[in-house]
Amino acid sequence: MGTIKSWIDPAVEKIWRENRGLSDQAIVMYRERVQHFVDYCKAKGLSEKAELTLTGTRRFARWYARCNKARFCHVFPIACSALGTWAHARRTLGEELLPWKPTRDPLPTLPPLMQEFADHVRRHRGNPPRTIHLKTQHVMRFLDFLHSRGRPVSELRLADIDAFILHLRPQYSRSVVSDYCSCLRGFVRFLRATGRLSIDLAASIVAPTVRRAERPYRTLPWVDVKRILRAIDRNARGGRRDYALLLMMSVYGFGAGEIERLQLEDIDWRAGTIHVVRPKTGAEFLLPLLPAVARALERYLSRGRPKHPCTRHLFVTVRAPHKQLGSSGTIRNVLHKYAQRAGVSAPFLGTHVLRHTHASRHIELGTRPKVLSDILGHRDPESSSAYIRVATERLRRMALPVPA
Repeated sequence: MGTIKSWIDPAVEKIWRENRGLSDQAIVMYRERVQHFVDYCKAKGLSEKAELTLTGTRRFARWYARCNKARFCHVFPIACSALGTWAHARRTLGEELLPWKPTRDPLPTLPPLMQEFADHVRRHRGNPPRTIHLKTQHVMRFLDFLHSRGRPVSELRLADIDAFILHLRPQYSRSVVSDYCSCLRGFVRFLRATGRLSIDLAASIVAPTVRRAERPYRTLPWVDVKRILRAIDRNARGGRRDYALLLMMSVYGFGAGEIERLQLEDIDWRAGTIHVVRPKTGAEFLLPLLPAVARALERYLSRGRPKHPCTRHLFVTVRAPHKQLGSSGTIRNVLHKYAQRAGVSAPFLGTHVLRHTHASRHIELGTRPKVLSDILGHRDPESSSAYIRVATERLRRMALPVPA
């Protein structure tokens, strides 16, 4: 074991232990994989630094699996974890290494027509980049459909638009098809305004009827939310993170997007505030740092969050290399895990259920809609009206007596 240990800088092992993410057994296994990787590089005449990437690790795992008559699907995850954490620790110590993952290719430039359309909606509609991207993707799909029918944009007919909508209808819900129709109306208005169409077809594009808030939001009884929070083991490293995360979603009504984007700088301990940006609207607002949340965060930051993560984001993955939580699916899995442990079942248990539960509880407690709208980061105060429909206790008090 001494030979294996010699490949690992003691400072690297110190970082591994400080991050609280690796047991002694895992460190022993990682030492072995690092030695095998170094032996592989020497045998092949490869540069260890150049190969210490995700692509190089994949090549190493294939070689190792072939030499040991093992399955690649079993070898690669362990090699990826060991070498990835090794590379991260070396970067933390100041060593310059190649990026672990290949840098993504820049987004392809839009075709001239689409670029002009994007500039048009940005200038005249004030849409944020995310909305503009969605609109251009919808319109580009329509243009591909139009091209398949051999129809140039200048000869666009209403029959082409109707055929496209009928093509979409079996594939998507009414709300998605309605979004496509809205994008197409904006696109044909753009074509008319720029002289590419001689007639205005926008008024003739009829979308499926989608009534606002036609289905009530899904919520949980507040007692079930407390049961979920009590089911979390706050003595475990991962449990400290999950408790702080779910507590903030429950008492502030955060969605997964807010939780994923929170950074250490967003918590102002002196002022006792949390800075939040709504990813959907871009609205920024400050919320008070409640005592229970402050205690949960302090415990997570001091005894749960790794000391050397890859990011300044508040919540990071439990496993090395401790990066930002990747997607809402991660948070949904956390919620499902503790709901199952607490014996809480619901027909739908997405991450927004805690946001909806928080809002309906405020309505039950008599919070004014404007205050609730500010807490939730709504641009339109009327958005809060949907939560009145799920505030069942308050609705019961408003019910009129049944005539005899």
